[in-house]
Amino acid sequence: MVQLSFDKAVLRSIVESINRYLEERDQVREKAIRLSREIVRQSGWSVTSVHKGDMDAARRFLGEAERLARELLSTLEPYPDLYYSGLVYNAVSEYVEARLLLDLLEGRGLRSPEELGVPPVPYLQGLGDLVGELRRLALELIRRGMYREAWSMAEAMEAIYLELRGLDYPEALAPGVRHKADVARRLVDDTKAFLLDMESRANLTSLLRENLERGG
Repeated sequence: MVQLSFDKAVLRSIVESINRYLEERDQVREKAIRLSREIVRQSGWSVTSVHKGDMDAARRFLGEAERLARELLSTLEPYPDLYYSGLVYNAVSEYVEARLLLDLLEGRGLRSPEELGVPPVPYLQGLGDLVGELRRLALELIRRGMYREAWSMAEAMEAIYLELRGLDYPEALAPGVRHKADVARRLVDDTKAFLLDMESRANLTSLLRENLERGG
């Protein structure tokens, strides 16, 4: 006959301990979700303000996004499975995109993940998304006839794409990065083709005008 060494009090103690652990993690996760949503919101408002030319508002929104991103990362640092998760990556990549965009436009250049205090993967994701924002700026410059400045945007877009393309890692290790590189390639090609077309048309129009003026 088998004799079990089974103590209900021990079982209850173990389960209660696990329950406390899960309750704590659940509370942390709920806080992280709230912070993540607000980071995405503030970062988006910052980017929108940049495109509207309201740099003061862009800085203000970005400052709040930065504060929230630091709080999020600090809150989740004791929980690696949450820290290195899509929940964090999605929010932090939005902050990185907004941060890098404003830094570039204000002459500070690109800062590293260590300088921004963010993990490497969401930094790469934000860098990939930056290509789309540079395209928006390039299109506005083209509309204004500022082709030299538009070419500088296209060159920056291409440089980012080429660097991302060289990171040949599986999706599990660098989630979303390969896809963002593919999107960046299309954006670069489309922007350069459009820029060439519009610049050629502008040059032709200018040449025809000059000929008419000389003929007159």
